[in-house]
Parts: sequence; structure tokens; C-alpha cells
Amino acid sequence: MKRNWEGLVLRAMGGRDFRLTVLNTESVAGRYQRLLLDDGGLLAACGVHPTMWIRLWFDANGRAHQRAYTLVDPDPATGRFTLEFAIHDGCAARWATTAEVGDTIDATVQGSAFHLPDPAPEHLYLVGDAASLPAVNSLLDAGADIPATVWLEFAHEDEKALTPRARAHHDVTWVPRRDDGQHLVDTVCAALPSGETAHYWVACEAASTRRITRHVRRTLGIGKHQLTSLGYWRGA
Repeated sequence: MKRNWEGLVLRAMGGRDFRLTVLNTESVAGRYQRLLLDDGGLLAACGVHPTMWIRLWFDANGRAHQRAYTLVDPDPATGRFTLEFAIHDGCAARWATTAEVGDTIDATVQGSAFHLPDPAPEHLYLVGDAASLPAVNSLLDAGADIPATVWLEFAHEDEKALTPRARAHHDVTWVPRRDDGQHLVDTVCAALPSGETAHYWVACEAASTRRITRHVRRTLGIGKHQLTSLGYWRGA
């Protein structure tokens, strides 16, 4: 598949291309498709970090279309990881639900970079949803000994089949999506404390992410070095 201008720009910016191979497929509650993939040398070449994501290239009516996905359980020793695809109308979901063992797809690594602060924060405040749950889980794994408070927005009960990797010192609250995300914003902003030794990580729908980020920065007075935020998707 011929790359579009996005692919050329990513390559010019140092993007590295790999070809992934499907090793196994699994339906999760009928709303997600989980694919185990051989990485084509990606993990050995690029390393692994929490919240690591890649860009996959799909055929959209003859045109190249890229979407970003967070790695689940990347294992450099075996060169494998899993990806989870939400099932809805679109070329990415169509590819994932019809993919068979042995199928391949191109991926680009460019733009993903995150590490927990050093020294480690004394508390993590994480805001996400089903789309960013793989990233949330990678943070809970990386900071396994750090107390964490987590809010996860859900639009359907089936989304809870994607299980948070919470330990005894991790407090997880599922928040139903209402009022175009304002319910999540109100819930989180009412509960978030200000902490000089905490780290705040916000990754949900783009408008909700902006509102919560504004509250953290302006109302709580948290500095940039204590905050990571990224809109994972855009509401209609």
C-alpha cells in the first residue's frame, strides 16, 4: 500500500517502519477484538516504555490511513505484543475483525515517549477510559508500588471486560459517560487533590482531557512537570 503524505512526514521525522504479523485473534465481550502480534523486530529496535503506542496503516478505499494504538504486554524477549481494537464502523475495526493468523500490517514508531518521573511520585492520579486502559495498565505495572487513584469512563457495561490491573493500593472508579463527558469531568475535578509529590496523567476524550487538564493546571496549580495529558479520541 502506497503511503500518503503523513507517512512521508513521519519518515522524515525519524519514524521507523515495521511489519507486524497476526498470531492470534480473540473477541472481548463482542465490543473489542484482541490481536496477538509478532513485532517484526520493533521492540528490540525501539525498546519499551509505559504507555508506548504505535501507528498502524490501514487501507481506506485505496488510501493509506493511520491510527494509533497502545501496546498491551509488550515482550521484547519473544518479540510479541497485543493490541485491542474497539469495534465500530471504520477501516481499523474492519481489518481487526477480519484478520486471520498470518495476516500482516505495517506499523510506524514515531512520537511515543514517556517515563515515570525520577524520583518516583508518591501518588498517581490517572484518568482514562476503555481506549486508554492499556496505557493506564502499563502505568500501574511500571509503578506497581506507587499508590494510585484511577477514574475510567465507560459508555457500555461491556467495556468493563477490559480489566484494570489494580492492586490493593490502587483505587479504581468506573464513571458512566454522560452529558458528552461532562459527568467524568465533574467527578474527577471534585475529587482531585493537589499534591506536590504526585503525578497526574489524563488521557480520555479530547474535550474532557482539556477540561480536566485546565483544572489541574489552573485550579490545583500543578506544574507542567507533574502533568501528562493527551486526548485519545474525539467525540462527535
